[in-house]
Amino acid sequence: MSTEILVNIGPQETRVALVEGGATQEIYVQRAQRHGLVGNIYKGTVVRVLPGMQAAFVDLGLDRTAFLHVADMIGADQNGQPLPPVERLLHEGKEVLVQILKDPMGTKGARLTTLLSIPSRYLVLMPFEKHVGVSARIEDDAERARLKVILEKIVPDLSPNWGVIARTAAEGADEEALHADLGFLTRLWVSVNQQTQFAKPGHLVHGDLPLSMRVLRDLLGTAVERIRIDNVEEARRVQQFAKVFVPSAAAKIEAYTGHAPIFDLYGVEDELNRALDRKVDLKSGGHLIIDQTEAMTTIDINTGAFTGHRNLEETILKTNLEAAGTIARQLRLRNLGGIIIIDFIDMKLDEHRTQVLRTLEKEIARDSARTHVYPFSPLGLVEMTRKRTRESLGHILCEPCPTCEGRGVVKTVETICHEIAREVQRAARMYEPKAFLVLASPKVIERLQEEQSGGLAELEASLKRPIKLQPESHYSQETFDVVPV
Repeated sequence: MSTEILVNIGPQETRVALVEGGATQEIYVQRAQRHGLVGNIYKGTVVRVLPGMQAAFVDLGLDRTAFLHVADMIGADQNGQPLPPVERLLHEGKEVLVQILKDPMGTKGARLTTLLSIPSRYLVLMPFEKHVGVSARIEDDAERARLKVILEKIVPDLSPNWGVIARTAAEGADEEALHADLGFLTRLWVSVNQQTQFAKPGHLVHGDLPLSMRVLRDLLGTAVERIRIDNVEEARRVQQFAKVFVPSAAAKIEAYTGHAPIFDLYGVEDELNRALDRKVDLKSGGHLIIDQTEAMTTIDINTGAFTGHRNLEETILKTNLEAAGTIARQLRLRNLGGIIIIDFIDMKLDEHRTQVLRTLEKEIARDSARTHVYPFSPLGLVEMTRKRTRESLGHILCEPCPTCEGRGVVKTVETICHEIAREVQRAARMYEPKAFLVLASPKVIERLQEEQSGGLAELEASLKRPIKLQPESHYSQETFDVVPV
């Protein structure tokens, strides 16, 4: 199956699509205004030491000074020994190489550490800590032991004086992939170290890679045949980066100069827009309904117009099997993480449930994010988890509807008419107006003038005051104003 990466460069936005066999599998979006500072490495200057807080303020050249605590300089675990006084480690005017742990928030400056770490796809390099470890989130003891054996074998060759930790994504990665990842990190750190020598205080030494270059680090584990970038200058920069840090990828990078927008290739733009809809159509005629909430994501499967050729059980099985493959793809495409509940159409036969579950597991195995699928519950639901690696596509590209405020529904026109009547009565008790002016959407005003005209007349008679109606085209269906006049 051919795999390629398409990169769309905009003035303030970069988008990347991973396409496998002509179908879009993953989409990444990075916007300039939402790019945080966490992970950036600066050369800073200590401007104030705070002995009582065991900390110091450091000038990084940002709007506010940043905060550096002693525990973030030497580690919190000192075998029970107390932390050394901050004034022994720092003094005003001292230059320090620091990394941002937390972005500035409100009036607070960034939180810093001197224990630098640089991540790649599978590993984290710690140039100032000689330690080989495995992420605690990899729970399988055999896998932890396997990774540690590989790292203890390759780390002395490439980075004998530095520490390395296997990330959760390293689970299942072979020695060749880990070796390539560590090679990338060592070359990157040598480059960062060289820049540090010449950097002036208050300057950025190393920031996280831009998305167009990060794909070389994060996505080249797949069998990518080529990377097409629709900006000639950016393609040249990425090629130069690849020649130094990922030599095997340099020949795969090319500038796209076609007349059609690059995301029109393979229908990526259409696929992206469909990935924002609740409903996902299946080729058989069935469909999925995907709802993302704060607590979890729920997926409901329906047969829709699909009736099958033999019997109901065959129809249900075929729909569920197709849905299983589509769900695995939609999870990657939308980048849905956390708890996911799937409500397959009820199946009577255990063998059918087993077949659907195995299909789901097989399709999800292609996902680079860590997932875990549980058997059917007594209620016929499949529960699964998927590691959150970044914000979902919906959260990046969308915001709650201003009309329904994220509820997904709006009050009916009839409901709003009754609310207006109650508001008029409330205003009549609070004020002594000569009349009332009701401003509402055209649909609501039309309802008040027609179906609700009898009730409106009764209200005017009981209050002994006229009620004037005024349609406002820019009002949403739920918006209205009652003005005493």
